[in-house]
Amino acid sequence: MSTDDKMYISYNNVHQLCQETADKIKAFNPDLIIAIGGGGFIPARMLRSFLKEEGKPTTRIYAIILSLYEDLNSVGTQTETVGVDVVRTQWIDYAQAGLDLVNKRVLIVDEVDDTRTTLHYAVSELKKDVVEQAKKQSADPSNTEFGIFVLHDKIKTKKAGLPKDIMDSRYFAARTVEDCWIAYPWESVDIVHHTARAMEQGNDVFLP
Repeated sequence: MSTDDKMYISYNNVHQLCQETADKIKAFNPDLIIAIGGGGFIPARMLRSFLKEEGKPTTRIYAIILSLYEDLNSVGTQTETVGVDVVRTQWIDYAQAGLDLVNKRVLIVDEVDDTRTTLHYAVSELKKDVVEQAKKQSADPSNTEFGIFVLHDKIKTKKAGLPKDIMDSRYFAARTVEDCWIAYPWESVDIVHHTARAMEQGNDVFLP
């Protein structure tokens, strides 16, 4: 795929996608945010500002880092490739963070839902953690609810699934787009050029 085939997204666009979707996410009322790195970090921080309500504590953000290993032959090429094996690079140290997921509403944030493999892994592994924590408390792990926020959901056949309860009411995608190479601003080494391309494509400011 050539550079001109990319969909360029500006920081302004990301900010306003978070702003626009925040009201829907407020109905879910998450107790905490878990950002998948690196693409979920900036959207999570922007979203938190729009979820903030006067007189209430700021929603805490926790970070996990998951990677999809790519075929070695693709490394160094200009072609966007997606791996198949999820590698857990960083996870939550629950004891150190003082974090209990039992009876919580947890919002997982990533930049894009591509093959859905990473999101599936995150939800599955976090649910296992909930079961372990709930067992120690003689609590019901099903009382923990997970939601998902992504900037873009690509229209394509997914390689993994998500629980029906999430997809029915707690899956928030700011935009549904065709299967294309999305260039996010935090990946750019020339932000001026990047922003200019995003503006040309209509992927900059869209709210008044």
